[in-house]
Amino acid sequence: MTANPDVRNRAMTAALRAAGVLTDARVEAAMHAVPRHLFAPDTGWLAPDNGAGPGRAINRHTDPDGWWDAVYSDGSIITQREDGAAPADAPTGTPTSSLSGPGAVAGFLQLLDVRARDRVLEIGTGTGWTAALLTRLGADVTTIEVDPNVADQATANLKAADVAVHLVIGDGARGRPDGGPYDRVHATCAVTAVPYPWVEQTRPGGVIVAPWQPMPGHGWKLRLTVSGPRAVGRFHGAAGYMLLRAHRTVARWNPHHADDAGTARTRLDPRTIHQAGAGFMLAIAARCPRLGMMPMHNDDGSFSLLLFEPGDADGSWATCDWEPGHTDYQVTQYGARRLWDETAAAFAWWVDQGAPGPDRYGLTVTEHGEHLWLDHPATTISPAPP
Repeated sequence: MTANPDVRNRAMTAALRAAGVLTDARVEAAMHAVPRHLFAPDTGWLAPDNGAGPGRAINRHTDPDGWWDAVYSDGSIITQREDGAAPADAPTGTPTSSLSGPGAVAGFLQLLDVRARDRVLEIGTGTGWTAALLTRLGADVTTIEVDPNVADQATANLKAADVAVHLVIGDGARGRPDGGPYDRVHATCAVTAVPYPWVEQTRPGGVIVAPWQPMPGHGWKLRLTVSGPRAVGRFHGAAGYMLLRAHRTVARWNPHHADDAGTARTRLDPRTIHQAGAGFMLAIAARCPRLGMMPMHNDDGSFSLLLFEPGDADGSWATCDWEPGHTDYQVTQYGARRLWDETAAAFAWWVDQGAPGPDRYGLTVTEHGEHLWLDHPATTISPAPP
């Protein structure tokens, strides 16, 4: 039998609270008041968060119990693939819109720390659930959605939930200056770099939260505070989100001109690089900008670390190949950048700094761009020399 939605909702928030994910009573009350099922599609694909099992198709009509289980689990539900060109409930196809997992939503809302009557700009309406939660927290919400079809469904969802927000269709990277200045900016999609219009449209002392993802497959929760013409803040754990459409890049390793590539040997185990963790990945983001990293576990028991420049199919590339029983490993590189050399230098720098974790890093955003720092905003981490 399908349980009462309120029972399921409260069980979900109790589980998040027990896991230490949901810590703010106001956010929990908002989740109780704005049930997630009002924003869930009849069909879609459940992607459990934090590696909690395989994904599966959901269908409210053919498997209602499975649908309710999915809606009130800590998993995201894919609502669109390939910008609408593929079925959302298919097992393949690039996800392009979703109903975010409750744990991830709670984490960002708690970082945002919305106050009553705050003017909030949301980037990425999606299903409308986060906008509804922000409204329940007392905010005056302007939300931007780039996809008209997604916006139409969000409008219907918000109407069914009896929630009023100002929804506009447009490019979230540009913000919405007509509604500013904002007290809070909340991005529900990842960015490779923080768009400066968000800083310009936020009042001094205002807060910006976003999933910051400068390299494929590695993202972090970022909280910035605006101070005049710049914003400064730190990272607060991992975050994996779909990229803002204006920030999408091709993430593909293409070993072109392989016959012209250079080779060398290294004693640095590529598995050590792959397993170094999130703190090292932030060092890579700072010292090796525009670097993609892809592990490959080969059938013969060997391991390859593939390096490339995202967004440039003909850019520089490198690979380092670990083989059992060897004491050094082959490096192959091609292009204007020597990506393995950059990666090895970044690893040496990271070790020299005491192998800092993500909590020691921060980001400063100005009209001229952004830069990472370690421990203090004055300690800028410069890219490695060529």
